[in-house]
Amino acid sequence: MDAERIEQQIAFIVEIDRLKQVLRQTHLIDGKRRENSAEHSWHLAVMAVLLSEYAREELDLARVVKMLLLHDVVEIDAGDTFAYDEAAHADKEERERLAAERIFNLLPADMAREVFALWEEFEAGATPEAKYAEALDRFQPILLNYGSGGIAWREHGISSEQVIARNRHIEAGAPGLWTYVRGLIDRGEDYGYLVSESCSRGRSAPGESAGI
Repeated sequence: MDAERIEQQIAFIVEIDRLKQVLRQTHLIDGKRRENSAEHSWHLAVMAVLLSEYAREELDLARVVKMLLLHDVVEIDAGDTFAYDEAAHADKEERERLAAERIFNLLPADMAREVFALWEEFEAGATPEAKYAEALDRFQPILLNYGSGGIAWREHGISSEQVIARNRHIEAGAPGLWTYVRGLIDRGEDYGYLVSESCSRGRSAPGESAGI
């Protein structure tokens, strides 16, 4: 056993425990608290396995899972940037790259290069794996927002038009999921979870009968 190597690996493992403390705007489906970034990453990895049939192209699923488990580690330093906060997005790339350099370099050099490459691949969104991973990363908050009765959407006054514009490229990685997402957005607008230029269609929200 290489003593220095395992110490570096353990140092990284200990460091990423801090991801459990990074809170996102999205609430859990039961609405009792906000989701943390570690929970988000785990949820995405499971979704990647279960929903791979909806990917647009054949892909390396193991690579997708690695990407999703690691892509938000940078939030330990950079924090979670709310999807609809345009001002916060101005320096997001710089903050996250600095975080990636610090955190990934806790690993042995060969592993650091591999992890950094996966993170950069996800950020670039050019490969089939990255497109599918990004589609899931956008889909999951919509699913949680809808399931929780639109708590975060309503808190921030998010419109259906904003959600569509922000998440339209889900279709590039998973066309079938985008069809499903459009249904959630339409129903979210109907139930008053999302504001819109159009009038509410007046349906009763599912939470009124299902306890959501």
